[in-house]
Parts: sequence; C-alpha cells; structure tokens
Amino acid sequence: MAPIADDVDLGQRLRALRELHGLSQRELAKRAGVSNAVISLIEQNRSNPSVGMLKKVLAGFPLSLADFFALDLAPREQVFYRAEELTEIAGGKISYRQVGLDLSGRGLQILHERYAPGADTGETMLRHEAEEGGVVISGHLEVTVGDQRRVLGPGEAFYFDSRLPHRFRNPGEAPAVVVTACTPPSF
Repeated sequence: MAPIADDVDLGQRLRALRELHGLSQRELAKRAGVSNAVISLIEQNRSNPSVGMLKKVLAGFPLSLADFFALDLAPREQVFYRAEELTEIAGGKISYRQVGLDLSGRGLQILHERYAPGADTGETMLRHEAEEGGVVISGHLEVTVGDQRRVLGPGEAFYFDSRLPHRFRNPGEAPAVVVTACTPPSF
C-alpha cells in the first residue's frame, strides 16, 4: 500500500487524537499491537506510515481511516499533564520540569524541581522580575532570600519577591523535591 500524502500533518493529528482519548504512546501501541517506537516516530513525523500501518494504529482506538481524517482535531489548550509530559528545562544535579511547553502569553510558570544531595544553584545569587513561591514535597531545601536563610522540610513553603537575591541548596543526603510557581514566567 502507498504511504499517506505528505501534505497532512499526520503526527500532530495522531498525537491530538491519542491525547483526546487520554492514552500514552505506550498504551496506544499496546492496544494497536505495534511497538512504542512506531507511535513515537509517526507523532514526530519521522515516519510516513503505509495505509495498512495507519489502519493498524487506528484500530487501537478503534477508528476508521475516514473518521480519522474527518475528525475536527483543532488544537485545544492542554489542561492536564502526565508526569512524562512535563518539559525538562534543565538537567543534571538540579532538574527543573516545567508544566507546559510554550509559556508565551502565560502569566504563571509552574516547575517540579528535584535537587540531588548537595546540589546548589551556585554562589551567585539569582534575581529576576517576578514573584516566586514553592512547597517542599520531600527532602530538605535550604532557601536564602536576601539576608534570610532557612532549611525547609516536607510541607514547608516559601514565597518572595524574586527581585531579591536568592539561591537554593539541598543540604541533605536525600533528594529534595519541590513544586514552585513563578509569576510572570521568568526562569
């Protein structure tokens, strides 16, 4: 069978349909009887599947080819995010995983942060035009804001004007996990 026409954004269409059904790539692949890589490559437009392969993938919903191309899958604003959908914006000893990919036009940035034992944002204090707050989920995090410093544990929180010099450090022997928000997005 011939491949699908090149002028159709098949990857975006398949991803939108999958997300509409609340399925992970892995779950769709399992339902369709194909590998996870097949779904991933199609969604990234790195594979132009044959009609037969696309029919097999769509059987995981189940949905016909005609219905697949007829559906109105106009992009909708994403509301819910699975853990694997958070966008890693920095890695290493400190991981910052952002809720949402594109924050243009947004007034709030939410991060799931993980500090390895001993991780530190550095001797140079951070400053940016925003307000910032967060809650420690697990572990301990030393927060310095101006001349104030405190080690916070699970359930404890911080909230401050980010124009004040600040830094974060994990003084413990276990990872520290923190959920933070910054408005406007400035990280």
